[in-house]
Amino acid sequence: MSEYTGTVTVGGPADVRELPALTLTKVAVGPFDNNAYLLRCKHTGKQLLVDAANEPETLLGLAGGQLDAIVTTHQHGDHWQALQPVVAATGATTYAGEFDADDIPVPTAVRVADGEVIRVGDIELTAIHLVGHTPGSIALLYRDDADPAGITHLLTGDCLFPGGVGNTRKDPERFATLYEGVVTKLFDRLPDDTWVYPGHGKDTTLGAERPHLSEWQQRGW
Repeated sequence: MSEYTGTVTVGGPADVRELPALTLTKVAVGPFDNNAYLLRCKHTGKQLLVDAANEPETLLGLAGGQLDAIVTTHQHGDHWQALQPVVAATGATTYAGEFDADDIPVPTAVRVADGEVIRVGDIELTAIHLVGHTPGSIALLYRDDADPAGITHLLTGDCLFPGGVGNTRKDPERFATLYEGVVTKLFDRLPDDTWVYPGHGKDTTLGAERPHLSEWQQRGW
């Protein structure tokens, strides 16, 4: 299997990353080039999907028609277009941040607060609440103690990308809140080799982005 790069295109193949305790599969779907991530617990076979964004047939095929949980990172419509049909087909339990759940039209079974842990099989994802892109966005932190590389994995939705934080629609207050959250909850707490899986586009690491934080703050987006 080729080395994982995180580079995917709509209509193209998924990219697969093998970790000691889970398999992470990234695929791009829909007209807004959304990323969806399938996490499969190697011990139990249970599966969790992050953002049923679009193309339900693609996501169901990726999961083999079996899903135990779906986490929606935030309320924006491009991140849940496939949620209803995928839930209907699999019966997966739905999760979302407690402050965005009411604005996702598919009912959220589990409302997630900052610091709470989502468990599926042996997979544990810690939710990190970030305000500014939306009121209730959550990033998801995964650590595998069995991984000799010791890399931390962070699924950031639309709160952090290569080159900057998520869109705050030129609102200085929203930008300041999101920037502060990203700095204090992510960059100040996590190591440089933390791998970032965003809601659109290519992956990055905190180390690659850290030198540019002051630039982002000065430009205000």
